[in-house]
Amino acid sequence: MGAISELIRTEKDGTISFGDYTLDKKAKLDNFEHDGDLYKVKTFHEITKLERNGMFVYESVPGTAVTELSVTDNGVSFSVEGPEDAQITLELEENAEYEIFIDGSNMGKMKTNLGGKLSLSVELDVVSQVAVKVEKC
Repeated sequence: MGAISELIRTEKDGTISFGDYTLDKKAKLDNFEHDGDLYKVKTFHEITKLERNGMFVYESVPGTAVTELSVTDNGVSFSVEGPEDAQITLELEENAEYEIFIDGSNMGKMKTNLGGKLSLSVELDVVSQVAVKVEKC
């Protein structure tokens, strides 16, 4: 798959896909409307960042391509790919415990900080996508 050529798009199942880790220079798209919310994406090979209504949602270092992002009250799920291992930060409920699944394997539980941020590492290579699911305990 690689890059999302539109930088961000709505999928047929109602999820969103975003990010282009192949870009040499920063690209951004602002005011993308999805389900009544406005999204902003910034992406290139060093970082991919997504905001919803001005609030942080997702960030990866280095940049990644994310498909089928679904955010609910109980967590978040998506598939991610990139050219190398990535550190991903998500904005969730503050001081809450979440169970982390990567490619179907339970990676254990993590607690968000006071700001609701949760960081995890994902082993990536450009030939495959990795499924990530974060569920509130």
